[in-house]
Amino acid sequence: MEKKPADYRVRSYRNNIVKNNLNVFNVSIEESDLFISTDYNLAAESLTSLYQARQIIEAYIKDHADFLTSLKPIHFEITPPSPVSEMLEASRAAGVGPMAAVAGAIAEYVGKELGRYSRNVIVENGGDIYADTVCEIQVGIFAGKSPLSDRVSIKISTEEMPLGLCTSSGTVGHSLSFGKADACCVKAKSAALADAAATAVGNLVQSPRDIQAALEEGMKIKGVLGAVIIVADTLGAIGDITLQKP
Repeated sequence: MEKKPADYRVRSYRNNIVKNNLNVFNVSIEESDLFISTDYNLAAESLTSLYQARQIIEAYIKDHADFLTSLKPIHFEITPPSPVSEMLEASRAAGVGPMAAVAGAIAEYVGKELGRYSRNVIVENGGDIYADTVCEIQVGIFAGKSPLSDRVSIKISTEEMPLGLCTSSGTVGHSLSFGKADACCVKAKSAALADAAATAVGNLVQSPRDIQAALEEGMKIKGVLGAVIIVADTLGAIGDITLQKP
């Protein structure tokens, strides 16, 4: 797991997250930096879950070096434990390497563990979100220097949750992307799948002219519910997406 540049750890976009009377806290281990909202302060439980997730992934990498380095799906016969299994399945569905799903998979692993203690759970991991709440929420789209950054949000209803909403960018952050989208946001029931699919779709975008075709390709990925792409001052959306002003 490669380290993130120090300037990206500021994560100023987190200042815009609505607390909705939930307890909000941050936990981090090395490059994993989670921003969490729950009914109670579950920082200790969150840290334990994050440590467990990382241990499982790191142990798998020791025995399967290509899991860390491959940019395409890798073959596996015996299903490993969560969250590695979710990463492998998401990788296969989206046609990208397993590590393209790591942030979403960790967010979902921690979120499900916290669901044992709290009815409302939102886990954000570098722009990748796992959400399971009793109330509708809005998730703003941060798109770097785009004039549309923080100008639109995606509504998530209670009926849709638990849900993954993950963002890839070719202009913001540390994650590997071969595209130039300011934001490629994908919605799926699995946060690991949403993360991997966001990478796959974002890789297809070099300019605003590519938005429509990339969106259509994204909807061909089994399990993807919808997607939004922002490039400079152009936005495109497809599927089960409800956009609102923040």
